[in-house]
Amino acid sequence: MSTTSPASAAASMGHRTGPAQQGKTAAKPVSGQLETMAWVPGGTFLMGSADFYPEERPVHRVTVDGFWMDSHPVTVAEFRRFVTATGYVTVAERPLAAADYPDADPALLVPGSLVFHRTPGPSDLRVYPTWWAYVPGACWRLPGGRASDCRGLARHPVTHVAYADAQAYATWAGKALPTEAEWEYAARGGLDGAAYAWGDELAPGGRQMANTWQGEFPWQNLRADGYEGTSPVGSFPANGYGLDDMVGNVWEWTSDQFAPRHPVAAGACCAPRNPRAGTPASGTAIGESGAHLPRRVIKGGSHLCAPSYCLRYRPAARQGETVDSATCHLGFRCIIRTP
Repeated sequence: MSTTSPASAAASMGHRTGPAQQGKTAAKPVSGQLETMAWVPGGTFLMGSADFYPEERPVHRVTVDGFWMDSHPVTVAEFRRFVTATGYVTVAERPLAAADYPDADPALLVPGSLVFHRTPGPSDLRVYPTWWAYVPGACWRLPGGRASDCRGLARHPVTHVAYADAQAYATWAGKALPTEAEWEYAARGGLDGAAYAWGDELAPGGRQMANTWQGEFPWQNLRADGYEGTSPVGSFPANGYGLDDMVGNVWEWTSDQFAPRHPVAAGACCAPRNPRAGTPASGTAIGESGAHLPRRVIKGGSHLCAPSYCLRYRPAARQGETVDSATCHLGFRCIIRTP
């Protein structure tokens, strides 16, 4: 994913999130909730990285309390159960009002989402519309557009979900979206300061540890990891906390507003405890398309991240995504905080 969100290109076509939906924080897990969750013990860790991208700085100490986290990203099957139970309509499936977007291409004023298309040859990596397209009809159940379906994808992460969709699911499940600090702490799996969720070597012994892009992006995918797109959850080794797919496969929403650098209090003597970035003004990107839209932090990278383009399949990696964004490589997972 580029530093400038590809979804921002569609911002003029649809900010369709509707009223904000706040996820519940379950005070006490109910029967069955924890069957697909893993316990993440609380602790203090070094958040961020000084070795990669500017938005990951500065490195700073943070303390989080223990919590339960989904052991894998929410799957298509799990999201289908939510939709069946509630009749929920995702952001990508909602109609657009032409009066709200007078300058938009009328052909694109229809429900849809952003879909990646591999290019036939090398491309200028600054021109992301070369490989991203707003596809009418694309949504969680039709990930490639109207001619596609999600048969065979039940165990794959659900995609084409905007921030409001993730929040709605979390509320229904009696869970919450993690903060950025909670997500990053969990992704590290106890390996404080390591570059990846499994250590400092990308492919130890030549073994692919996550679903990422091998080859020259965006045209040559060598599929050394065995996958062209998303993969079934749990296809790669879990981290030290028993969490699958914390990096690669799909990006994941967090509840924090995005700022271009980690907000660290000047002169703070102690590591902040359970920090939350909730100031709306910090979630904008001045000068970019869609700058008026709030942005939330997404974490983990995806199957479209490559060393030559988006080396963000790491716990410290972070980007800001507009809240109306729905793409083929963006999903989420939930947590339960205990008293």
